[in-house]
Amino acid sequence: MALAAIKSTLRQALNEWQLPQSAKRARAGDRQGLPATDPGCDAVIEAGCRWLGEAQDHSTTRDGGFARDFSLINGWSSSYPETSGYIVPTLIDQAKALSKPDLRDRARRCLDWLVAIQFPEGGFQGGKVDQLPRVPVTFNTGQILLGLAAGAAHLDRARYLEPMERAARWLAETQDPDGCWRKHPTPFGGTGEKVYETHVSWGLFEAARVSPDKGFGEAGLKQVRWALTKQHDNGWFESNCLDTPEAPLTHTIGYALRGVVEAHLWSHDDELLRAACRTAEGILTAVAPDGRLAGRLDARWRPGADYVCLTGSTQIAHSLFLLTRLTNDARYRDAGLRLNKYVRRAVNVHGDPNMAGGVKGSFPVDGEYGRYQYLNWACKFLIDSCVEEKAA
Repeated sequence: MALAAIKSTLRQALNEWQLPQSAKRARAGDRQGLPATDPGCDAVIEAGCRWLGEAQDHSTTRDGGFARDFSLINGWSSSYPETSGYIVPTLIDQAKALSKPDLRDRARRCLDWLVAIQFPEGGFQGGKVDQLPRVPVTFNTGQILLGLAAGAAHLDRARYLEPMERAARWLAETQDPDGCWRKHPTPFGGTGEKVYETHVSWGLFEAARVSPDKGFGEAGLKQVRWALTKQHDNGWFESNCLDTPEAPLTHTIGYALRGVVEAHLWSHDDELLRAACRTAEGILTAVAPDGRLAGRLDARWRPGADYVCLTGSTQIAHSLFLLTRLTNDARYRDAGLRLNKYVRRAVNVHGDPNMAGGVKGSFPVDGEYGRYQYLNWACKFLIDSCVEEKAA
């Protein structure tokens, strides 16, 4: 064991020595701590929309999708169908809010690409567009469904309704009798049941708003009710991470929580609201006064990582703002404000366009989640959460 530890330390030292200077500078800066200044919601929303434009324009596959990430080691990546799908509603909303019609054009270009790569039966692939194997995956399809529903509702019903219904129908038809999806997992992660596919259910609720009376909403509720069988009394969920279910990422905790909140908004079932509040109560115990939230949380809501998953923090903040509206509990709002402020302090809104407005996977940047990367979904979630913060 001692020899193995020495070898591991030497490998890590070699890898760090070989880092590009930009990565070394980012790591050194983050080790000094967060900047004191919060650029604020408006600056982050505008800079984030600009950065998403960079991600679309610089995707190495140049197909209309959004590059998965900008890496301080490898540069821009190829397009990522899953997150490109749910970036679409954000762009549609901000096109109106910021009076920037080019954002609608970007959303339409992305949707046209997604429709072109949809499998005939309705599903969508996992991973980046150029990754193999190329097989339909439940979770990725659910996230793209969010974009298709927004496109059908706000851009072009004739163009996007049929692909939306095909994706929603495929999800409903591949669901197990108990509500869980087990047949089409991602080939790029751990196996097993996934509670955070409540975020797939949200896609079905949005599809049901566009196409009522087709059973899409009922399929979504079935999965959420299955997910609640995995919830502990303190609100924590089992089976809620790709790789470490005993200490899930706040990213997947954020997915799970949002899905339960959206299930309540769809059904008005108070038990679902109580379930969401149980999870929120547990999270409140883990948020530090300055908004720091460990990137992983164990079954007693204790830290399971020494870095912050910025994506998860701002996702959770958004759900806390929604719960504030539903419960009038100011504690949720206060925690959401702290979480968002922490994430915004990690964002530069000026400078290199490859990074300005982008959101790192982890703080510090060499944390496990999205190491040395600016992630397109982190940016999307921060924009959405800042919008909800302003409303709150």
